[in-house]
Amino acid sequence: MRDNGTVSLYRDDGIVLRTQKLGEADRIITVLTRRNGRVRAVGKGVRRTKSRFGARLEPFTHVDLQFYAGRSLDVITQAETVRPYGAPLSADYPRYTSGTAMLETAERFTPVEKEPAMRQFLLLVGGLRALGDEEHGPRLLLDAFLLRSLAVAGYAPAIEECAVCGTPDTADRGTGSRAFGIAAGGLTCRSCRPPGAATPSAQTVGLMGALLRGDWARADLSQPRHQAECSGLVAAYVQWHLEHSIRSLRHVEHAAGTVEHASNTVEDATSTVEDATSTVEDATSTVEDATSTVEQAAGVGRGQ
Repeated sequence: MRDNGTVSLYRDDGIVLRTQKLGEADRIITVLTRRNGRVRAVGKGVRRTKSRFGARLEPFTHVDLQFYAGRSLDVITQAETVRPYGAPLSADYPRYTSGTAMLETAERFTPVEKEPAMRQFLLLVGGLRALGDEEHGPRLLLDAFLLRSLAVAGYAPAIEECAVCGTPDTADRGTGSRAFGIAAGGLTCRSCRPPGAATPSAQTVGLMGALLRGDWARADLSQPRHQAECSGLVAAYVQWHLEHSIRSLRHVEHAAGTVEHASNTVEDATSTVEDATSTVEDATSTVEDATSTVEQAAGVGRGQ
């Protein structure tokens, strides 16, 4: 109740980021909302099998909610599903792990409760929708989400000029290589290069720029080695600026390794089949040669 006697209710829509058990039947639901930023609220009785809206308050779900403003935690009184983004992701491990990393990162980028974060909310909705649509690779989508989240927070890496002195040409004149300093804020020139800086290829730097701009025609055509290099730099950069590790990124890297291993296995199997086919062809050729020799010998015998 407010001081004037009216009930403190408000309504907002948002993405469920995570849930925590509370007591025997309740849960604390963390939601990134459209207008009120990150909100933590209690879902009373949602763990019971007969709960009215327990299934609607699961991670990845876009829900329309009504809250009762409590003293410490708000209480969810109504919940309607807008779109369950988790359904198409649950059967695809790489996309599911990338989506989980998006949820965790979105929570890290909104450290203050109930501070409006409209742009972060829209980024998350767009990222989850794109993962479900399967138009682009899940790791590319995750890297694009991370880079744009950094840009919204004011931490976008410098990729067109030196992050320290602003020099536009950051390539080494002798080798053409570039230096990327995590703590420096992105690419650096030779004079400002910090110790231990990475040296990404020009294609990797171009991919980072394409993901920031939304140039998917270029990003989708990038080579796997440049995608892997870009992912490593982006993961290190975002965790350094957040001053916190993103635990779900480990599962994303494991999923990427599993897919690569499966691809190599298919290639090996294909090579084995090709070798076997070649062996059969050689054996067939040998049989044909032997048959021809027998026929020639038989002809000679008849001639005598």
